Amino acid sequence: MVRRLAAIMAADVAGYSRLMGEDEAGTLAQLKTTRSELIEPAIAKHGGRVVKLMGDGLLADFGSMVEAVTCAAEIQREMKSRIGDAPENKQMLLRIGVHLGDVITDGDDIYGDGVNIAARLQTLAQPGGICISRQAFDQIDGKLGVNWRALGPQQLKNIDRPVEAYATDFDGEGTAAVADGAELKVEYCRAPDGVRLAYAMVGRGPLLVKTANWMNHVVYDWESSLMRHIFLDLARDFTLLRYDSRGNGLSDWDVKDVSLDAWVTDLETVVDAAKIDRFPLLGMSQGCAISVAFAVRHPERVSHLVLYGGFARGAYKRAANELELQKAKALASLIRTGWGDESPAYRQLFSSLFMPNASPEQLAKFAERQRKTTTPECAYRYFETTRSLDITDLLPKVTTPTLVMHVRGDLVQPFEAGRELAAGIPGARFVALQGESHFPLPQHPATQRMLEEIRLFLK
Repeated sequence: MVRRLAAIMAADVAGYSRLMGEDEAGTLAQLKTTRSELIEPAIAKHGGRVVKLMGDGLLADFGSMVEAVTCAAEIQREMKSRIGDAPENKQMLLRIGVHLGDVITDGDDIYGDGVNIAARLQTLAQPGGICISRQAFDQIDGKLGVNWRALGPQQLKNIDRPVEAYATDFDGEGTAAVADGAELKVEYCRAPDGVRLAYAMVGRGPLLVKTANWMNHVVYDWESSLMRHIFLDLARDFTLLRYDSRGNGLSDWDVKDVSLDAWVTDLETVVDAAKIDRFPLLGMSQGCAISVAFAVRHPERVSHLVLYGGFARGAYKRAANELELQKAKALASLIRTGWGDESPAYRQLFSSLFMPNASPEQLAKFAERQRKTTTPECAYRYFETTRSLDITDLLPKVTTPTLVMHVRGDLVQPFEAGRELAAGIPGARFVALQGESHFPLPQHPATQRMLEEIRLFLK
């Protein structure tokens, strides 16, 4: 056995079990062809070797980190070009992780934490993307024409210390083309009470309407790394309509009425202005209650209902005792006084609730998003209203096919709130996601699972 430093690449097929379920023989044949015609020649071309094949995955090592990452990027670009216009259930995309670490060589095989870290990084990568460690990034920074975004320290399974990770910003040429080639044109309309509402449509394919929720900004969310990954992914397969709720983003901030009825009316106003009749509706967090109320009021207009991180009863309504109620009200007071504040204490509190394990860059973006989306007073009013919501009486009236998803460790909207929401809607499908972040950050595996579930449900 010999110890040495190696550039290690781990790769597997995203959604392989689903692909096999759709077409077992065809998927296996496609995998073999992809390996023999693309992956293995690319590895050899860049001075690497395939250590071993593992079902739908493989492990390879290289003598150069630059060659390893260049190889990974070439493979991903070629994989995307081969897909073309193939239907989603036929698309084969890889996730690749790359790490520079110490390995033990035993014959033709390699072992050690270096191998394990590469394999864990691969699980963080987006389908069609690459995730690398800080050690790898330091070796290739400025040497390749690939953009990277910092994911911050990641706690990887069975790895004692957090690993700082970076991911590619190209999520495949199809997604990038939507972002680069689409001009985000903002339109405006007016609600019956005169409030001006901003909305924008982007993407291709069938319609998907996202209900507005707390902290929205149609332009900033499209450009910022906090939410861009969600909307880019959806815009690849759908014509995505988003809008800013009253008091948020590019819509009017100085408004009198902040209520569930006003929010539902805003949604009616936007879809009427966009001249769309029937569509699937995506609600996130507080937007779930608005989506449910709209679907009950207009069952003929909603084809599918997708709810993520939502609730039927707000925190004030579901408080089991006075202590829980006062804790919830204390957070509301903090929002009123500290909204958008970059002080470490404020940011630490909110990050621990909304997005645990976020990177310093993401924390700064979160504070910036607060300042750009609304005022402290409007944020407080919005927060107070949502925490007082109770739509339990509407749930049995939902007749639309419904998918409910919730993260098990969500510290903002508890898991039981998601289960209660799903249990009250006749025939709703409930999907439990692993993790603890209420905010769907790009580095969290639950985020990609959420997007995949949305596509499968709407297909």
